[in-house]
Amino acid sequence: MLIAWATLAIYYSNLPFAEVRTGLAGAFALFTIWAFWISRQRRMPVIAMALFLGVVAWWISIPPSHDRNWRPEVAVMPRVVIDGDRVHFTGVRNFDYRTRNDFTPHYEERDVSLSHLTGLDFYVSYFTKGPVGHTFVSFIFDNAPPLSISIETRPEVGEGFAPVASLFKQFELIYVVGEERDLVGVRTNHRREAVYLYHLNTSAADARRLFLIYLARINELADRPEFYHLLTNSCTINIVRYANASGRAGSFDFRHFLNGLIDAYLYESGRMDTTLPFDELRRRSLINEAAQAADGAPDFSQRIRASLPTIAR
Repeated sequence: MLIAWATLAIYYSNLPFAEVRTGLAGAFALFTIWAFWISRQRRMPVIAMALFLGVVAWWISIPPSHDRNWRPEVAVMPRVVIDGDRVHFTGVRNFDYRTRNDFTPHYEERDVSLSHLTGLDFYVSYFTKGPVGHTFVSFIFDNAPPLSISIETRPEVGEGFAPVASLFKQFELIYVVGEERDLVGVRTNHRREAVYLYHLNTSAADARRLFLIYLARINELADRPEFYHLLTNSCTINIVRYANASGRAGSFDFRHFLNGLIDAYLYESGRMDTTLPFDELRRRSLINEAAQAADGAPDFSQRIRASLPTIAR
């Protein structure tokens, strides 16, 4: 396992040229296998272990950065200023999409009031059918449209998400703050992902505590870049971490990693309306048809919620 990890760390490193990375990774794997299992020289395992530790030290030294050729969807890091009850955002994404890759970028500023934050909605979006997807949240206000925050990788131009690569410092982390017509609409209408929207029975006080944690993290990332990591610094893992910090009572569950199953976990733990059977709730929570009908409309958020099961806020 150590040899496999170090081989992949070299292959996915910050060294220039794919051929160089491939050659060095292959040479490391061949040498260490030979040193540990084939060579009869006693010093060879020691040399191989020293080489492994050198790879670890080098990998640890690779720093995250804000200075890369970012894709336009993640080019702007949001920031937050809190002034009493007022929260001022910059870098709120609100793109106009024609296709998934043809869009007019538009970042804007937005103000919301903590005292008007009343609840929390939860999204699960599936790239393909299976137990893994993407999760994000929308904070609900009684005097303004919802505000979505999505914890994502920050790919450079020409890059796309790769699960294995994300374990080896290949992507920085970003908290995308945006309007639902953008963050939800691009998934339902242009990427053709299956998107489910669930009301959570979170109290207004708990939602505000969670919101403040998100705000602090947004500014931390704007000041100090971090790497995304599929297992330790990703969408669902961080949502659970922040829910714990804001007062959630609950233990670890394997569905925190297999996040395509997270809606069943939330249902079983009583964080959704359980008056409907889960299968019926899930069927009614698929919003693709409503989102496609509301494509880009000013009342997009209201229309995707029109036929959802409701809970008291």
